[in-house]
Amino acid sequence: MDLALLRTFVTVHRAGSFTRAAALLGLSQPAVTSQIRTLERQLGRPLFLRQARGVTPTTIGDELAHKAAPHLDALVEIAETGIDDESSLRTLHLAGPPEFTAERALPVLTELTGEDGQGFALRASFGNAEETLEGLAAGHHDLAISTARPRGALLTATALCDEEHVLVAAPRWAKQIDSGKLRRMGAPVLENLPVVEVHESLPFVSRYWASVFDSRPAASGAVIVPDLRAVLACASAGAGLAVLPRYLCALALERGEVVTLHEPAVPPLRTYFLVVRTGTLAMPHIARAHEWLQQAATDWC
Repeated sequence: MDLALLRTFVTVHRAGSFTRAAALLGLSQPAVTSQIRTLERQLGRPLFLRQARGVTPTTIGDELAHKAAPHLDALVEIAETGIDDESSLRTLHLAGPPEFTAERALPVLTELTGEDGQGFALRASFGNAEETLEGLAAGHHDLAISTARPRGALLTATALCDEEHVLVAAPRWAKQIDSGKLRRMGAPVLENLPVVEVHESLPFVSRYWASVFDSRPAASGAVIVPDLRAVLACASAGAGLAVLPRYLCALALERGEVVTLHEPAVPPLRTYFLVVRTGTLAMPHIARAHEWLQQAATDWC
């Protein structure tokens, strides 16, 4: 079986589209289509179902990708790093949410960089769960941190840790709230307070409201900033209430810059996953980073 055909097949499988795969491979779309048809003729089975937007792998296509992709990745790794040049560092491409990656993962992984014979160079990129998993599947990243567990056999996910979400605000807002009434009435007591969030849809506040109060927030965002660290800064400055991961606001809580507005019996949690392309944990630098993060996470939970 032609390795070039397999490489094109795996790229299409990861990209979910002949057009995107062609762009990744530097080929024309007709060339990619022709190679996939050739491979399908050789196998005597269809590998993809053509749809209006992209393609969906058949069961045979998924099975072939599961078997072939790790080996192709290993061959690419050998081609990129060479066999004899032991002094050259491998590069780990990491992707994940900006705040957790910057505050948790990167400080840990930088301990593994360097020229000790086992270290690696590190490249990081930020994105939401969908972007991160798509990039991982397409081969742009080696290791991803995601708040969503991927489906299918192409990607393998391992639970990393849970983060607790807390409802906070600057002390001046807490003074305006009757804590007893909040315990009795719940969300309605908070409806007149401004909200600081990362998006107009209020994802963190909505998730907290649904989990704790079994309702939807009635307020709209007073300040919208696309980074939880900026949300914390605005909340500390008195812009309004916010829902934040406890690890991110722990120091601000200790300093009294923000205070918790509510302490539910069961706080909302969100799980982070370490995700790799299936089979790539056979590569030492990916396996080492994966294990290192898991060990560090025992102190985060």
